[in-house]
Amino acid sequence: MGAEKPNEDALRTRLDDEQYQVTQNKSTERPFTGKYVNWKEDGTYRCVVCESPLFSSEHKYDSGSGWPSFWLPLAGDNVRIERDTSHGMIREEVLCASCGAHLGHLFEDGPKPTGLRYCINSASLDFAKSDDD
Repeated sequence: MGAEKPNEDALRTRLDDEQYQVTQNKSTERPFTGKYVNWKEDGTYRCVVCESPLFSSEHKYDSGSGWPSFWLPLAGDNVRIERDTSHGMIREEVLCASCGAHLGHLFEDGPKPTGLRYCINSASLDFAKSDDD
């Protein structure tokens, strides 16, 4: 879909409190509590706010971090990376390129071939199962 960000009232109605806090206020869910940490189904992880496709299950791996981790986004232009200097740290924030929702952070300790770990909050994701039945 990849539509623009819905208005504030629509977001507060459609998203639960954790989804809203994570995507709109850059909160982080507690490790090992998210719905998609151990999710094994084949399909596409989408932005919970605008349904833009972000990551494929083919690029998901168990990093042991407690958050869903991916070594590659579905398409490079579906996510945006910005410098994050909050909490006394310097990190790379991962955002939905379509609506600007906070997704998580990018680290350079992932597996080959990219060496990257997109550490993403489950609360920022929706999942669309593959149609390969």
